[in-house]
Amino acid sequence: MDDVPVIDLSGARPSRHALDRACREHGFFLLCGHDLDDLIERTWRATREFFATDRSNRLAVVRSETNPLGYFDRELTKRRRDHKEVFDFIDPRRPALDAINQWPQVPAQFRDIMVEFFDGFSRLASDTLDVILDALGLTGAERDAIASAPSSSTVRLNHYTVGDPVPASERDGLAELGDTALGLHTDPGVLTLLLQDDTGGLQTQNLRGEWVDVPPTPGTVVVNLGDCMQVWTNDQYRAAIHRVLPVPTSRFSIPFFSNPGRGSTIAPAPALVEDRPRYRPVDWDAFSAARAYDNFTDLGVADTQISDFLLG
Repeated sequence: MDDVPVIDLSGARPSRHALDRACREHGFFLLCGHDLDDLIERTWRATREFFATDRSNRLAVVRSETNPLGYFDRELTKRRRDHKEVFDFIDPRRPALDAINQWPQVPAQFRDIMVEFFDGFSRLASDTLDVILDALGLTGAERDAIASAPSSSTVRLNHYTVGDPVPASERDGLAELGDTALGLHTDPGVLTLLLQDDTGGLQTQNLRGEWVDVPPTPGTVVVNLGDCMQVWTNDQYRAAIHRVLPVPTSRFSIPFFSNPGRGSTIAPAPALVEDRPRYRPVDWDAFSAARAYDNFTDLGVADTQISDFLLG
């Protein structure tokens, strides 16, 4: 736990050294002092209520190949099926985007609470990115090269089930369950703000290849860096490789994926290139679409990774 610092947003700027070290070592840290405890508690309650509803209520908003939003219970990581069911949505404050969201009938106040959550965590993501840019020592126009946008960010509600999340009658032809509840992976975007319940099981991998526990800590939000941050910093900061171990009881988590704006091209920031760029430019729309589709269906090959964009 000493390797995963707690950064307090309520007072003076946090220790740049501790944050910088964590971002270089494994890309994980914790936030406190965010003043969102009441909103977080209401979001937890709505999440648990949704997953406890009848399966017909969840299937009424099931994800499809043409719409990746809504409910899904057979997601893949590295071509193995995860031990969880999920619900995804994008910015519900924008009518054009909310038109794509699929909202369940039950719980009754579900959408209203998720709108509040998206709003609060959009602001928290912006504040968190500012702290990271401070740790990088960037000032003025140098900071503009690294940015995220609520309009392309997403929220996911996760329920890690005891046993297979898919009913036995529907498992024919599905990929096998993975050995872990969630296989090792990195998130594709800028950063992820994660709420985890008190069950445990989340781990991150450090530069030495060792798995480090990220235990539940009351009042904190977990932050992990994504692939775009690794590219922007030219490998100075690390996209967090993480996984979730099998747990004996149900586990819930809620990630807010803070992503670059639509149409963005991601490339090493000139101010952070000490020798030469390590990555060719990445088309964010194409990269994120490939990652999402890899999670939806088994393409028969390894899924798209940021390492595919490394320069020789």
